Amino acid sequence: LLERLFDDLRDVLILDDHDIAADRRVVLSRKTQDLLTEYGLVLDDRSAFKIRYYLERNFLGWSRIDALMKDPEIEDISCDGTKIPLFLYHRRHQNIKTNILFDEPALNSLAITLAQRSGKHVSIGSPLVDATLPDGSRLQLTFGSEVTTRGTSFTIRKFREAPFTPVELMESHTFDVDQLVYFWMAIENNKSLLFVGGTASGKTTSLNAVALFIPPLAKVVSIEDTREITLYHENWVATVTRDTVSEGLGANIGMFDLLKAAMRQRPEYILVGEVRGSEAQTLFQAMSTGHTTFSTMHAGGVDAAIHRLENEPLNVPRNMLQALDIVSVQALTHRGYDRVRRCREIIELAGIDPVTGSLQVNTVYEYNPVPDTFSYSGRSRILGEIMEYRGWSRARLDEELQIRRSVLLAMQEQGIRDYRTVARIVQAFAIEPDRVLASLDDLGRLIR
Repeated sequence: LLERLFDDLRDVLILDDHDIAADRRVVLSRKTQDLLTEYGLVLDDRSAFKIRYYLERNFLGWSRIDALMKDPEIEDISCDGTKIPLFLYHRRHQNIKTNILFDEPALNSLAITLAQRSGKHVSIGSPLVDATLPDGSRLQLTFGSEVTTRGTSFTIRKFREAPFTPVELMESHTFDVDQLVYFWMAIENNKSLLFVGGTASGKTTSLNAVALFIPPLAKVVSIEDTREITLYHENWVATVTRDTVSEGLGANIGMFDLLKAAMRQRPEYILVGEVRGSEAQTLFQAMSTGHTTFSTMHAGGVDAAIHRLENEPLNVPRNMLQALDIVSVQALTHRGYDRVRRCREIIELAGIDPVTGSLQVNTVYEYNPVPDTFSYSGRSRILGEIMEYRGWSRARLDEELQIRRSVLLAMQEQGIRDYRTVARIVQAFAIEPDRVLASLDDLGRLIR
């Protein structure tokens, strides 16, 4: 019955006229009931519920991966080919092998659905797709067996609707409170940041979280291949690249094009999802001309990042690297039997040695894996520059750091970790710090 309904509904929904603004579930339910009446069938409540569930899952949802797509604890979904079980990465249980597998026609059909819902075309002639699903999840797909010999494959990196907040990164121990206060002070004072690390080390997550510290009225432009950055700021232009399917449908718009366009919009902060091509030179030119920029890069550490930046295909001259202020090295590591994300080190670039020509760096924070703590070196060029620029004494700088530390700890102690709430409190502090400090015992009343 389910297969017959599915086949008949597919024809009915394609051929029949119906209001495109109507609720799709209502339309599907009505058409299903019409067909059941036509068949002369009356179902009991349990059977009707099952039929409705599977039809909604297949027509409106994501077929057999629908439950995985709706589970907020799942980070990645990976299909390696035909008749191979799907694997997923769970926030608490790490890698899990599922009992879901597809034959070739079903897998190809799902792949086409994923591509179409992302606004992309996939075929044997164009078998590679990088796209963003309607819910913001990131899709990488290969179609057929010409590129991937085990058949169609895909990886979905789930999009978290509400980005992680600084408070949540404190609680997960990715950073400690002093590191986040350091970022807060640096971002307020227009210092440029680069988050580097391996795959799934938390680079974009960290960038998203610390971007909450950008002043609320500042002009922000973000540039990405696939949409991952989410900001609470209203004065924000979010841009993504565009690939054309065929000739005559407009030009490709790459990261380099978007970055050049962003420079003409008078941005105060430029956020680039990932640096990996010729746009790197323009990005560092933007830094050199006073634009505060945040970005991410795949690299194992600071030395590897500098090596990548200076060589093909990025080719950033060493003297331009001085414009970068801070590099945060992220890592996906082990803590007992658990895989955890930690900030391995935070490093400041301190110019070029006039004798050797090498870049001078200063390690500000370093991760100690045995006690699972972070240590401060006691030296920070960035904080020294802020103190000098603002005309602060050392005591005033320490006071400002302590104030921000108190705000973050108060949110943690009061269980305030919701993205919107944290964002509103941080923005309230930027506008009326005295009002926030007067409400430290109950920060929730600031937004009630």
